[in-house]
Amino acid sequence: MFGRLSGWIILLSGWRRALAAFLAGALATLALPPYDFFAVCLISFPVLVWLIDGAVDTADGGWLRRALPAAAVGWWFGFGYFVSGLWWVGAALLVDAQNFAWALPLAVLGLPAFLAFFYALATLVARLLWSDGLGRIFALAFGFGLAEWLRSFLFTGFPWNAIGYAAMPVPLLMQSDAVVGLYGMNALAVLVFAAPALLADRRHRRTGLAIALALVAAHVGFGLYRLNNAPTTAEEAAGNGVRMRIVQPSIAQTAKWDNAARRAIFDKHIALTETPPKPGEPKPSVIVWPETSIPYILTQTPEALARIGEALSDGQVLLAGAVREEQGTGDAGPLYYNSIYAINDRGEITDAVDKVHLVPFGEYLPLERWLRALGLQEVVEMPGGFTMATNRRSLKVNETLSFLPLICYEAIFPSELAYIGPRAAAILNVTNDAWYGDTPGPYQHFRQAQLRAVEQGLPVIRAANNGLSAIVDPYGRITDGLALDAVGVVDASLPSGVDPFWGTPPGPVQAWGILTLLLVISCGFTVSSGRRFD
Repeated sequence: MFGRLSGWIILLSGWRRALAAFLAGALATLALPPYDFFAVCLISFPVLVWLIDGAVDTADGGWLRRALPAAAVGWWFGFGYFVSGLWWVGAALLVDAQNFAWALPLAVLGLPAFLAFFYALATLVARLLWSDGLGRIFALAFGFGLAEWLRSFLFTGFPWNAIGYAAMPVPLLMQSDAVVGLYGMNALAVLVFAAPALLADRRHRRTGLAIALALVAAHVGFGLYRLNNAPTTAEEAAGNGVRMRIVQPSIAQTAKWDNAARRAIFDKHIALTETPPKPGEPKPSVIVWPETSIPYILTQTPEALARIGEALSDGQVLLAGAVREEQGTGDAGPLYYNSIYAINDRGEITDAVDKVHLVPFGEYLPLERWLRALGLQEVVEMPGGFTMATNRRSLKVNETLSFLPLICYEAIFPSELAYIGPRAAAILNVTNDAWYGDTPGPYQHFRQAQLRAVEQGLPVIRAANNGLSAIVDPYGRITDGLALDAVGVVDASLPSGVDPFWGTPPGPVQAWGILTLLLVISCGFTVSSGRRFD
C-alpha cells in the first residue's frame, strides 16, 4: 500500500506536484496551536519526501539545475505552511482598514511567499545530499534544521511557528527543549516526522523506524522523568515568596489609540489593580499591566503617576507597558520607545526598559528613507515609529528582585534571552495580541513564550491585553491564567526557577552538534549510495 502511494506521489508533475506540496504544508499547521494535532506531520513530511524523490531534472545542467525542482517543492510546501499558519497576520491591517487594507495581500500571501524560500533552501540542501533509503531522511532533517536556524536571524529574524513547536504541544513533550533547544528540536522533529516515508522502502526500513521510535521514546521518557521529579504544586515551587497579579483588561484595539477613550482605559486598569484578593489570599506585591497599557506619556502626565501611586498599597510595585518619550539630539524631534516601567507605591518611576527587537513594518519602517517617499508607514500610530533600544538588561523590581523583560514578539527569539548580570527571578513578557482577535495568532504566540520558560529554567509572567495571560513555571506548566478575551486578574505565587540542564540555556553548541551529526550521517549515505551506483 505504501509503495503504491509513494509511487503515485513520486510521479506527480507540474501543477499537481505543486498542489500536493502546498496541501502537505497546509496540513502540517494543524500540529500548531490551538489545534496541536501533531500526528498530521507524520503525513505531511513523508509526502514531502516522496515529492522530492520525484523532483528531478535529468537535463545536463549541473548540480544546481538538478536540485532546483526539489527547491520548488520545498517552496510550495513552505507557502502552504505559512499561508495556513500565518493568515491571521492580516487581521492587524483591518484595525485601521482605511489606511492599511490595501496591504492585506502582502501580509496574507506576500509574507508566506517570502518565508517559503527558507523551506526551498531546506529541500535544496537536502536534495544535494539525497540518497536512497534512510540517508534522505537525515538529509531532510539537516536541511530544515539549517533553514530554521537561518530564519531565526536573517532579515531581523522571524522564527514564528518553527517546525520544532509541532513536537512540543504539552509540558510532557516540552522538556527535551531544555536539553537541545528549539533549533535542535527543529531538526530532530523533522527526522521523526519524515521517518514514515521509509514504510514504502525495502532498504533501511527497520533501522530508520527504530531510530525514530527511539527518539520518540527518549522524548517522552525524559519528559516523564523531569516532571516526576519537579514540584507538583505552585505553592511548593514558590520558594521566593513573591505574590503576583496580572491585569488583563481586554481593551479593543480600535479603542487603544482613541484619545476620547484614554481615561476610560486607564480607569479600567486602575479598577482591576484595586480589586481585593480572594478571601484568605495575601495581597500581591507585584502587579503587571500589558504592553502599552498606560494610554499617556507619563513624563507629560504627572497626575496619572499620582493616581497609580494611590492605587498601590504599601510596598506594591506596578510593572506596566507604556510608550516612553525621549528628546532627540539637535533639531530631531522626540523619540518614542516601547517600554516597561517599574512604578512604586509613591507614584515614582524607579526603572524602565525599552524594546530591543522591533517588529518591521509594525513598529518601524525598514529602508525608511525610500519607503516613506513611496507613501508607506508603519502600522503603529506613532510619529516616525518606535526607536530600537541599544541594549537589553534586567528590569529592577525592587532591591532584591529583577525580571528579564521581553516585550511582545521578542519572546519568539530564544537567542535573545542571554543572561544579563545576576540571574533574574523570572521572564516578564508583556504583549498586546488584540491586533489579531480570536485567531490562532495569540495561541501560537503564547506557546512560544511558554517554551522560553523551559529553555531558561525560569518562570514566565505573561500579561496580555486580551489574552492569553498566565504564569508559567520553569517546566512549561500553567499555574494560573486567563482565557482569550476574558477580563480580570490572575493572582498567583511566582514559581522559583530551576538550574538549566547544561548550567546555561541550550544554544548554538547543542544545535550545531545535532546538525553536524545529521550532516555527517547524510554525507556518509550519499557517498555509500554513489559507490553502489558505480
